[in-house]
Amino acid sequence: MVCKVRGHPRGSYWGLGLVWVLAGPVCFLTLPGYCGLLLLVCVLWWSCVVLGRQGEMLAMCGRSVLITGSDTGFGHALAKKLYDEGVTVFAGVLDEQSPGAMELRRHGGGSQGGGAEGGEGAGGGEGAGGALHVLQLDVTDHEQIQQAHRYICSHVGETGLWGVVNNAGILGYVADGEILPLRVYRQCLAVNFLGAVDVCQVFLPLLRRSRGRVVNVCSMAGDVPIPWFAAYAASKAALIRFSGVMRLELARWGIQVAIIQPAGFRTCIFGSSEEWNRCQEEILTNLSNDAREDYGEDYISSIQNCFASMVKRSEEDLGPVLDVLCHALMSQAPRPLYSPGQCGWLIPFLHRHCPTKLYDAIITSVFQFDGCYTPHGLQENVSSMIL
Repeated sequence: MVCKVRGHPRGSYWGLGLVWVLAGPVCFLTLPGYCGLLLLVCVLWWSCVVLGRQGEMLAMCGRSVLITGSDTGFGHALAKKLYDEGVTVFAGVLDEQSPGAMELRRHGGGSQGGGAEGGEGAGGGEGAGGALHVLQLDVTDHEQIQQAHRYICSHVGETGLWGVVNNAGILGYVADGEILPLRVYRQCLAVNFLGAVDVCQVFLPLLRRSRGRVVNVCSMAGDVPIPWFAAYAASKAALIRFSGVMRLELARWGIQVAIIQPAGFRTCIFGSSEEWNRCQEEILTNLSNDAREDYGEDYISSIQNCFASMVKRSEEDLGPVLDVLCHALMSQAPRPLYSPGQCGWLIPFLHRHCPTKLYDAIITSVFQFDGCYTPHGLQENVSSMIL
């Protein structure tokens, strides 16, 4: 059973228009006369069929989806949205007693705790055609992943699991890659990359039963170089490459893999001011004498001001991301890559097609914020050049 998608991504229309614009010259340059015309007709027919299928959605009722990182942000909003559409949702949370976890239980109509172990008492409430189960799931803890697997197996049986959304992620701290503590790199890799790999390895047998979907929430920062995001971007770049390889390998099992690369959206991944103060203090404590002299404490302290400006520039409406997440999970023909958000496609396009120096100048100017000081060593260089 299929139904028309509501508000499906506009990329299908753009793709169809682009095919029509480019197909004619290419076909007639490849084959002259009637042969080129026949090839053009075939290309246009194929594009209409393939892109048209992206607008057809599978029935949601009766399907089950695991979402990691459902405490806040994309995962939290997606869990609610899918449950409201009749999907059985297993919402993995970092802390089952967190406000986000409690809110999910209330939304699902249940008052029970959400432990990952065992029986009928765990999880959330039953809905029309679906259910909302809240599970304790730290993706860096293999035992918690195994517990969640046992719990989900007891509910889905031979039907299997339709989808896994690897959404859990952390930003760590944004600063120059040279001065970021190694702990931040390790933590970003553990959560953003290795956690998703572990979840995939544990749950793929359930996806094989249903020939389902893996949807990995990556980031534009993992696709293009952006200043100050070294640790986060490296972990997301690893997840993007892993997703591409898994897409190739899992296709023979009928499992489809999609990547979501949002641009700037305002979620709780940015953390609190208290967390940023602790990270800033950690940088200052562990900095070498040479790096401290070159950067200066004033510069390191001013990074928080830039970050506040970055948060303000981010989009508050998570709707575009939720739309593509639902499309990736429920479309008959999901796309391998989605880029929701302002500049979600533009910045990667510039990175691929502009000369490197031009791209560097553009991206550096975009990430210039008021209130951020110049590193101490560069201030001295500027002063000497003026003199």
